[in-house]
Amino acid sequence: MILNINDMSKAYSGLVVVDKVSIRLHDCEMIGVIGPNGAGKSTLFSLVTGFLEANDGDVVLDGRSLGRHSAAERARHGMVRTFQVPREFANMTVRENLMAAAPRQSGENLISAFFRPRLVAAQEKEIGSRVDETIAFLKLERVADSLAGRLSGGQKKLLELGRALMTGARVILLDEPFAGVNPVLIEELSSKIRALNARGIGFLIIEHDLGALSRLVSKLYVMDRGRLIASGTPQEVLADPLVREAYIGGGLA
Repeated sequence: MILNINDMSKAYSGLVVVDKVSIRLHDCEMIGVIGPNGAGKSTLFSLVTGFLEANDGDVVLDGRSLGRHSAAERARHGMVRTFQVPREFANMTVRENLMAAAPRQSGENLISAFFRPRLVAAQEKEIGSRVDETIAFLKLERVADSLAGRLSGGQKKLLELGRALMTGARVILLDEPFAGVNPVLIEELSSKIRALNARGIGFLIIEHDLGALSRLVSKLYVMDRGRLIASGTPQEVLADPLVREAYIGGGLA
């Protein structure tokens, strides 16, 4: 088991937005989290990755409790997330965005920068090679030296995935990776996610495009009003009356 989310809960002034949610992500697994708007999905991701502090519950990654760790510390342990709206460094190039995501860079330390320049140069060369590989993998060569703020929505989603990849993560939480992306690029993104999963990276994915998500994952968890109401294979879940009721009063297509 890679990721174990145990009874995660969050409330604001007595309003419960995530209520004792537990999810298991096994090695090399891809799981989807679905639910209507306001179900608490993105809040759950923020709790799991340390961007919000939980009122209760724990996150265990590879047997290590991360409940008291910051988002940066959780990332160093191998778990990162993307966001519904990409958070690229708009005034940096695609290449620079990817380089900035690489962890533990000696050049970020003033002592190393001044007194160990050969180490810094060697590491920057190695990071540059990884960036080139990531750009080629994502087919972003044409825009590699363009400012990230000028990318299309789909290209920004690819860049978000690339930055997660540059951290060396073993588990990536994707928050609506297909939102605002044209169908052709959805298939491109899906193929990249499958390829990364084949390399050993686990994925937990929030997505409203149920067709695209169902073709990608082996299991779905369904949230409504902060609680889990169903889980199972995509076919089982999408046929569940409770799930259909949660989505526009039973009108789930």
